[in-house]
Amino acid sequence: MAKKKSEEKRFEDIIKELEGVVAALERGDLSLEEAMESFRRGVELSRECHKRLDEAERKVKILKKQAGGEVIEEDYDEGEGN
Repeated sequence: MAKKKSEEKRFEDIIKELEGVVAALERGDLSLEEAMESFRRGVELSRECHKRLDEAERKVKILKKQAGGEVIEEDYDEGEGN
């Protein structure tokens, strides 16, 4: 069953958990079984992050539609609007 939006973790919380998984793996003090489970969890978290980033990209493209309905696809420019 799919989670409701209110039950989903925030993107930033997923990143924080992923960073913890990476740190644990980098320490190298996990048993093989723990390392494999941590790696599996890390892959799962990474996929969730990519999914959310793809969704955000689609939303940005929708928001950038011109009044005539034409979609303007532009690369994100960090300097823009600052």
